[in-house]
Amino acid sequence: MSVLCLVEHDGSEAIDASLRALSFARGLAESTGDTLAAALVGEAPATVVDSLGAFGVSGVSSIEPEGLIPYAPMAWARALLGLVTLSSATALVAAGTDRGNEVMAHAGAMTGLAMAADCLRASRTGSNVSLARQRWAGSLIEEAVVEQSPVLLTVAFDGVAPVPARVPISPTLAHYSPPLNNADLAVRVSDWTQLTTGISLAEARVVVGGGRGVGGADGFAPIEELADLLGAAVGVSRAVTSAGWRPHSQQVGQTGTRISPDLYIACGISGAIQHLAGCQSAKHVVAVNTDPDAPIISRADYAVIGDLSAIIPALVEAIQARASKT
Repeated sequence: MSVLCLVEHDGSEAIDASLRALSFARGLAESTGDTLAAALVGEAPATVVDSLGAFGVSGVSSIEPEGLIPYAPMAWARALLGLVTLSSATALVAAGTDRGNEVMAHAGAMTGLAMAADCLRASRTGSNVSLARQRWAGSLIEEAVVEQSPVLLTVAFDGVAPVPARVPISPTLAHYSPPLNNADLAVRVSDWTQLTTGISLAEARVVVGGGRGVGGADGFAPIEELADLLGAAVGVSRAVTSAGWRPHSQQVGQTGTRISPDLYIACGISGAIQHLAGCQSAKHVVAVNTDPDAPIISRADYAVIGDLSAIIPALVEAIQARASKT
């Protein structure tokens, strides 16, 4: 038997969230001596397959792309369930990305099985799976037992580290053409455009955020300059996207992207509870705000109380001066 993990990739490498899901899935498989298998939708590049072996994957299934590329959530779910049956998988795992959560929700609806999201760890004892998962946007951890097989899980990307296996494996590669019907393909992405947004917000090690205190769309120029100097991604609060100053893809928060950088510099962000839920996994937070009582200050490791229109340019100047001396 096996634990099957959906792996999302960009054509050359698996995304970081999927590597974290593989680490989680490997732990679940090891609890009962099961093998770890992976499923890719579309072509399986050799570089991706090899990298999966480093995470302990013994077998990779490439799901044939007829009608599945770039994305068809119900069809992806149907294909994964077919692989579960073929491999007698005891668990189906995916990263807690937008696609991973959507596909697994469809899998649950198709089978009538419960789906547990945002899992941090799991182990099987007999026919039951004991797990811990994030609830209430990660503000608490729930201990639960799932009494079903297969178990359907998504993994909290900000709570599981991508750890390679102690002993790498050379995985086998098989191709799978799922039997689909028209209903499975009723909803699908027919075309898409890749936006040039620089560093991925979800995977950035440094994030510079701007909120209502930036003052307007033009006020993000110094934020972007600081982000460029630090090799950081730009994030924003919901108030900024609601005002139309920046795109929703840059929103940090419960209804945006949950981030886990080494450093988050929050500029002119008051820190509504939804925003704090999105940045609570940041290792260090620096808040720049004129209000010493703003909620973000209580979350910050360091707070600079003052006008960001003066503080950020001064910080940029100091970094540039230091860089010129090295």
